[in-house]
Amino acid sequence: MIPEPAPTVRELLAFYLEAGVDCALAEEPIDRLAEIDAPLPSPRAAPVEAPRPLAAPAVMRGEAAPAPDVAIASAREAARTAPTLEALRELMQNFEGCALKNTATRLVFADGNPQARIMFVGEAPGRDEDIEGLPFVGRSGKLLDLMIGAIGLNRTTAYIANVIPWRPPGNRTPTPQETQICLPFIQRQIELVNPDVLVTLGNPSTQTLLSTREGIMRTRGRWFEYETGQRTIRALPTFHPAYLLRSPSYKRLAWQDLRAIAKVLAG
Repeated sequence: MIPEPAPTVRELLAFYLEAGVDCALAEEPIDRLAEIDAPLPSPRAAPVEAPRPLAAPAVMRGEAAPAPDVAIASAREAARTAPTLEALRELMQNFEGCALKNTATRLVFADGNPQARIMFVGEAPGRDEDIEGLPFVGRSGKLLDLMIGAIGLNRTTAYIANVIPWRPPGNRTPTPQETQICLPFIQRQIELVNPDVLVTLGNPSTQTLLSTREGIMRTRGRWFEYETGQRTIRALPTFHPAYLLRSPSYKRLAWQDLRAIAKVLAG
């Protein structure tokens, strides 16, 4: 049999992109085969140590995250104790309960004015957001800027975040477990910003935050009540900018939603 020719660099890059690999996680490549072939250390008797107090196990980058129920409980407790947005960001930066952190480049916390009367929440960061560390900075972010600019808003008068603060590998859909682990953080973020209007962008954000199973076609343009435990915030679902880029015919409906938002803010 004639052996198949080795793939070219261009063919390998095309394969990786098709598989969802579009960014590097380290500055230098790691030879995993060399790690396997490395000689094992000689066995030695383990030293006897004095017993130490129990603590929550730290999860290093690349290791398995704790069980979902444990991670969700840990996220709830951590989020509840954050007195400010700065403290919440630090807690999320150090949180090791979500496996997405191990594959993301950095935490994507928020952008805009934390004193704003309106808060926009999407689903999860993409490649550009993962690189910049800010939400909505890619193509969909540029469209969002145009959308809010049409009603007199910008990133100094609005606050923008995502339900998931770490980019899923290859922009895949976050799992229900990942969403539930991150949910306490965005809930606390909304409480701390305390906007007058909450806008959920797209179906995942709407269903997660507004506890509905209806699709975005049924929920968009309808006002909901979002309870923080201290007050009720008016919430309006609308299309995610990424969806509008794929289906520009729905921009007309999105414009109706934006006008409804502007009317409430002006009232």
